[in-house]
Amino acid sequence: MADSKSLENQLIRLFAEQLHVEVPSVETDLIDTGLVDSLTFVEFLAQLEAGFGVRVSLEDLEIDRFRTISRIARFIATKNGTAIASGAVDE
Repeated sequence: MADSKSLENQLIRLFAEQLHVEVPSVETDLIDTGLVDSLTFVEFLAQLEAGFGVRVSLEDLEIDRFRTISRIARFIATKNGTAIASGAVDE
């Protein structure tokens, strides 16, 4: 089982180190707050594929899956065929 906090922490580091975006909380809406624009989102997808080995298909590109760090962590766990051990909330 994937540890949700571990995935969330890895994602927060990815945003900070690779995209230069400081995310205040795992529940912060990255899109509505303007932290992530379209260019940053495309770069994020490339980093996600490289860093987590997750292939994001066109069918996966439902924006609600990528609104918060916690939702992205659930998406990664689903794509990797694992369940998140704790804190999972239905979308």
